[in-house]
Amino acid sequence: MKQISTRLLTALGLCMFLFSACNNSSEFTVKGVVTGADGQLMYLENVGISNVVTLDSIKLAPGGKFKFTEKRPEYPDFYRLRLNNQLINFAVDSTETISFVADAGTFATSYSVEGSENSKAIKTITLAQLDANQAISRLRKEYEDKMISDTTYRTKVLAAADAYKEVARKYIYSAPMSTAAYFALFQQIDGLLFFDLYDRNDVKAYGAVATSYDHTYPESPRSKHLYNLTLQSMKVLRAQRPVDYSNVETKEISFLDIELPDVRGEVVKLSTVAPGKAVLINFTAYQTEWSPALNMALGELYTKYHDQGLEIYQVSLDSDFHFWRNGASHLPWITVRDPQSVYSQVAGLYNVKQLPAIFILDRKGNLVKRVEDVKKLESDVKKVL
Repeated sequence: MKQISTRLLTALGLCMFLFSACNNSSEFTVKGVVTGADGQLMYLENVGISNVVTLDSIKLAPGGKFKFTEKRPEYPDFYRLRLNNQLINFAVDSTETISFVADAGTFATSYSVEGSENSKAIKTITLAQLDANQAISRLRKEYEDKMISDTTYRTKVLAAADAYKEVARKYIYSAPMSTAAYFALFQQIDGLLFFDLYDRNDVKAYGAVATSYDHTYPESPRSKHLYNLTLQSMKVLRAQRPVDYSNVETKEISFLDIELPDVRGEVVKLSTVAPGKAVLINFTAYQTEWSPALNMALGELYTKYHDQGLEIYQVSLDSDFHFWRNGASHLPWITVRDPQSVYSQVAGLYNVKQLPAIFILDRKGNLVKRVEDVKKLESDVKKVL
């Protein structure tokens, strides 16, 4: 990746600060040319915090010209062009017109963009993310084929992820108020964030962007979402040290809510279970060889401490619905399943990197522990009871 110039980074930040001042139009325009895509449909989509909405589409003529005009967002937001499952991500902040030139064969990687410095930066970030994904995919295949050892695999995977984060940090720390910085923070590999919300170094990046967004756009839904994520992760990290909760005032819940169907198909929200109870959140998969032993251990805890206020909220990432339902129907605690399986957005937000993953909420709704050692689970539970 090329060196990022000071001039570019200054422009990224300046555009964000001048969003309201530069906002001379109530609309923005996305236009350009896509060669080699005659007769194909291209879509314009808005990428929200938790969903993607199709705004418009166009059937590309032989010349490949296109133009979309949409209402300008109240706050900086993210969009993408989609052609045959290839994506071009971009941001709309103070910009009124963004122009793209692309080819259908290399739509997502070799396009050019004009009119938005943030969108140029997003292309650089996207390419770094793709490089990391490809490197990790190659390493996974080599590992599965027993061509490399466990240690080599882990070391090289971390190196590939760090290569992406090195590029991302340049935008995050040089222009934390920019859409490029926000975009860099939330890139993923296999549904997991590159920047770990529960890593003491990575949380600094979240804090930098969250602080800038909260200061610049305090009413933006993205600002509030990022601020809450960062606050939650900081609470968890602080809670790794011994804490006396006896004098802690009751506050509103600080965890990320989960809303998934149980074995009867009824949606159960974590936030309806948590008040007044100590809750053990367990991400699991029943089809694994270790699942029976884990459920036995959880059963012992549940039997011993349920009357004292312990609840278990177990999230299955099993791909086989019937296998999960058969196993979950006999368990006494709350069991839900995410049909997205390994692509679970909920697991991604909790930054679950491997299963099983266990988190503990105290009676006040604070996420106080990410369990690292299952052997110490009972002592961890006793502390919050």
